[in-house]
Amino acid sequence: MSRLVVISNRVSDPRKVAAGGLAVALGDALATSGGLWFGWSGKIVEGGASGEGELHQQRAGNVELVTIDLSREDHDTYYTGYSNQALWPAFHYRLDLADFGSGFFAGYQRVNRLFARKLAPLLRDDDVIWVHDYHLIPLASELRSLGCRQRIGFFLHIPLPPPPILAAIPGHEWLMRSFFAYDLVGLQTHEDADHFARFLVGEAHAERLPDGRFSAYGRTMRAQDFPIGIDVDEFQGLAESAESRETEATLKQQYAHRRLLVGIDRLDYSKGLPRRLRAFRELLDNYPENRNSATLIQIASPTRESVDAYADIRHELEGLAGEINGTYGELAWMPIRYMHRTWARKRLPGLYRAAKVALVTPLRDGMNLVAKEYVAMQDEDDPGVLVLSRFAGAAEQMREALLVNPYDIPATAQTIQRALQMPLAERRERHAALLKRIREYDVHAWRKDFLGVLAEAAPPPPVV
Repeated sequence: MSRLVVISNRVSDPRKVAAGGLAVALGDALATSGGLWFGWSGKIVEGGASGEGELHQQRAGNVELVTIDLSREDHDTYYTGYSNQALWPAFHYRLDLADFGSGFFAGYQRVNRLFARKLAPLLRDDDVIWVHDYHLIPLASELRSLGCRQRIGFFLHIPLPPPPILAAIPGHEWLMRSFFAYDLVGLQTHEDADHFARFLVGEAHAERLPDGRFSAYGRTMRAQDFPIGIDVDEFQGLAESAESRETEATLKQQYAHRRLLVGIDRLDYSKGLPRRLRAFRELLDNYPENRNSATLIQIASPTRESVDAYADIRHELEGLAGEINGTYGELAWMPIRYMHRTWARKRLPGLYRAAKVALVTPLRDGMNLVAKEYVAMQDEDDPGVLVLSRFAGAAEQMREALLVNPYDIPATAQTIQRALQMPLAERRERHAALLKRIREYDVHAWRKDFLGVLAEAAPPPPVV
């Protein structure tokens, strides 16, 4: 059996619950045949020259975890720079926030070359290689240049924008050519796959072949959507933890006479958090029966705080939460409980179960697994309601949620009111359909489908 090699920007120990469902699923796949997981260690070596990195190797059951340190210069140009200040905003349709700063692109190329150079000696001829996310788009091209002929697949966890936005990225021709070093490119949604196909044909002048295959630059590559899921059973199992039970009991006791709404997001401009708070303010203004009754718990986990755009959105959110609480709050009731910190994963099921409504309203998102986690944790006899942005990748699968346009604040407020007043029979019907679908296409099905298609790829010709 071929060994699976996973490469991602960060590496997680799949044996640890805190690693999350994706890490657990990848760890399960790696352990089945024995595997290797390669990525950045998270450590920055101050004062080190670019291109230098120490390897660290450890065993995690049947999985070998191999990580590499980065110099400050490489981290700042590859990770903070090109990955998160150029590609992240552009791929989330925010060219206005993109910074294609001097040295970013060169650092991105350099670190991908470093990863390839350190990884190549560890590879076996029959390995199957799976590269993850936007940080590592050119990695296969770098591995091919070193003579690697293994099957290599790539999965993009964030959205892929339409061709005009992609074409605005400096160096987009080089990025597009890099995709053709892969045998399979996986995307989250039908829409993403359509954008990718139109860009390949329009910009790379690729020939479109049957079965989602494209030919250009002397290579044939397959691209299709593989919507990622969660491990429903694993996540439901977390609900039995002491932390989850304590959280649920505490919230139900404290809010026994109120209705809880919940939003759980990373602090990111793609999540639409200011618009969500404005919609909640409009709910209180237009539907006064919710005053002294409905409470929104909004968790915004810290992320990339060295980037100015994230500091700006944090200040905006804190100002909005204070304004809304100051306008509508009572001595015994605050409409919004805003927390800028990370919650332990074991506590999330308890929070989901206590909430009558979940607000998942990003302006653009690759998939958004919070939506699926919330559905998985609901009491089937008395389930809550999911309010979901039509611009989240999850909306393609989760049509029984209440879909909203987060840019339309009055309509979003109206939909939240509908969620709060939805009859039990309708809540049960919608929840049953949603739960059935997230079970059918969970994270294990996603992994098996992707690797199954990758296994069908013919090995590339030798490098000449």
